[in-house]
Amino acid sequence: MLDIRLIRENPDYVRERLATRGGDAHLKIDEILECDRQRRELETRLQALNGDRKRLSKEIGGKRAKGEPTGEIEEQVRGIGMEISSLNEQTAQADATQRDLLLQLPNLPHDENPIGKDAADNPEVRQWGQKPSYDFSLADHVTLGAKLGLFDPERASKISGSGFVCFTGQGARLERALINFCLDLHTRQHDYLEVSPPFLIRRDAMVGTGQLPKFEDDMYGLENGEVFLAPTAEVPVTNLHREEILALSELPKRFVAYTPCFRREAGSAGRETRGIIRVHQFDKVELVKLATPETSWDELEKLTANAERVLQMLGLHYRVIELCTGDMGFGSAKTYDIEVWAPGQNAYLEVSSCSNYTDFQARRMNLKFKDAEGKNRFCHTLNGSGTAMPRLFVALVETWQQADGSIQIPEALQPYFGAAEIR
Repeated sequence: MLDIRLIRENPDYVRERLATRGGDAHLKIDEILECDRQRRELETRLQALNGDRKRLSKEIGGKRAKGEPTGEIEEQVRGIGMEISSLNEQTAQADATQRDLLLQLPNLPHDENPIGKDAADNPEVRQWGQKPSYDFSLADHVTLGAKLGLFDPERASKISGSGFVCFTGQGARLERALINFCLDLHTRQHDYLEVSPPFLIRRDAMVGTGQLPKFEDDMYGLENGEVFLAPTAEVPVTNLHREEILALSELPKRFVAYTPCFRREAGSAGRETRGIIRVHQFDKVELVKLATPETSWDELEKLTANAERVLQMLGLHYRVIELCTGDMGFGSAKTYDIEVWAPGQNAYLEVSSCSNYTDFQARRMNLKFKDAEGKNRFCHTLNGSGTAMPRLFVALVETWQQADGSIQIPEALQPYFGAAEIR
């Protein structure tokens, strides 16, 4: 959520930054400013009335002490009380309206972000490794999965419908190995604290990280929309310290968590539906950081490097791109996408999106820290997949397939998988 003071004091700047995202969010600024003006007028009137009531109440006390009549003044106080009651209701409604309007605004892109309309305008930052070459006919992960019995989408659809997958045999073992490999890498080498959060998320926590109200159609809601299945571990983990004031010495906090993720993917019918690239339930290891505004940009670079390390250790070619303003997520101020090469798709697949949300989420969840001068300030929150499993699974089996139809297991993963190959 954006700071209303920033909008009030620098409306043209806010409009300009929001306009770079595309859409019409920048057109809502005038409505927000008018709501803010009305709300402040109500608060000013309330303060004046409360002052009048306090003054008159003292006057009543003084007259009573002297035995003088107070009926006329008491009638004034009752009238003021009724007006205060009405204004309290109006002020509460104005507060709620202003908050609802602010919740609809996306974050401001960082001033140095590339300006663009969509993914075609995203600049490449770097690549690692080379695209592998083969002297045999490549199979994609669907063919490999069917031949080696790695997953069974047909039987999964009998249970849950289309868009779900059931990993089987060595495929299930490979999925579990990848999860444990990522968790151990980030806890042992990158100094993240592992947490295992609940998979059911309250509505206010979903609002806190920005999934609601904008993306409710993509979420799996329960109990009339009061509880949701976790769309990503970002939500429960970032909310761990909601409504708290952290000590400066505690920051940065680094968390890593595994959760299954549940997403309806509303409006994405027909996109990447073959195989396991886009499914409604998938496993993911997530990285979350809480930092100060002074250190968050450096922490974003480190977080991205931590996610990249997964692919490097698995010997997978990838590239890092920086999202332009028109392609950024709702709450992000700056995002790097990590895209791994999948030879069987002849395409890059996004396996991690590493973002700095600045104080956008912290304002929504009232997450603060006390700085060196004793002032309470909003934290900056960051997150990134470390990594998402289905596409990592796809890239790994397609990259490491052999001429005889087997799949080599990268050396770093072999202790977790328990073998050097799948055949």
